[in-house]
Amino acid sequence: MKTKLSMVMFIALTIAASMSLSMTWANGKFPQGPDLKITPGALCTNSTTYRYPEHIKYCSRDVSSGLKNQIIAQYDHDLGFSIAQMPRGEFKIDHFIPLSIGGANDRANLWPQHKSIYAYSDPLESDLSNLISAAKITQAKAVEVMKECKLNLGRCAELSDYLKSLYK
Repeated sequence: MKTKLSMVMFIALTIAASMSLSMTWANGKFPQGPDLKITPGALCTNSTTYRYPEHIKYCSRDVSSGLKNQIIAQYDHDLGFSIAQMPRGEFKIDHFIPLSIGGANDRANLWPQHKSIYAYSDPLESDLSNLISAAKITQAKAVEVMKECKLNLGRCAELSDYLKSLYK
């Protein structure tokens, strides 16, 4: 009897986890975060403009429409998404490492971010910029926090709380 009950519980938990995972991926139409093989992230290297006490290189926003379309096509083709079939206004080409903390306009730092994802990661960007400006966090730590949020959306709130603790 105990074995049957354990097996039923195992099956129920497996089904629940599977349902949760499938809902998370929004039917596979768009990515929940950047794919590290296509978008590993890149820092600004070709700038003469610097910011913050840490003297971080700053790249101005400069991503052509052609490059944006190529990125969408690559995510669709290589990963099986259907971003190009969705309304373009539902996406932005996001900088995995934000420009405000030293990210690059390089293809290795760009991915198609659905508007439903913005709410998780965008609030952290300004907090990270403010903390770098106040010399309360390094660029390296800010990049680590941003990547963790964008790769694990469920952790963004926890990371936001962590950042708030640094303001003290």
